Amino acid sequence: MKILDINDPFLQHPTHKFDFDNPPMDPEELYAQLKETMIKNNGIGLSANQVGLPYSVFVMGNPADPEHVVGCFNPKVISTEEEWYVEEGCLSAPGLFIKVKRPKIVRARYTVQTGVTDTIRIDGMTARVYLHEYDHLQGITFKQRANRYHLEQGQKQKIKLDKLRKKRAL
Repeated sequence: MKILDINDPFLQHPTHKFDFDNPPMDPEELYAQLKETMIKNNGIGLSANQVGLPYSVFVMGNPADPEHVVGCFNPKVISTEEEWYVEEGCLSAPGLFIKVKRPKIVRARYTVQTGVTDTIRIDGMTARVYLHEYDHLQGITFKQRANRYHLEQGQKQKIKLDKLRKKRAL
């Protein structure tokens, strides 16, 4: 699956609830395709709209541990606690890393590809990934979540790194 660029207008629109009663596609197949694309691109999360599908679905997990990549269909945020700044990246914005303030603890509810719904408490980087991908489904990118200073710092750093990569490739 091809990953859309962070500036693609498709990523600015909220997604549609995935209907398990009348699925637009096989949920197991959608999960498998998203997981494969995330792993192939060495990501830790990928939403359906990042590959051009308008469904409220994302996958998250360690690409080195494919058996434990979780599919989150129709995710919800029940509650959050604490906040912290951590640098984030995005498969739709390769090479761009921005400090973003997000809750550190999340109580989340989602349905897996088999149709089972679960409510869990997650924290740390797992909570951050969940919220990053959840934002994608709402039509919000991490660039929009960043304050102006951190966004500018991230963009300057990307320019420097892109020049360095180009020089090394020659």
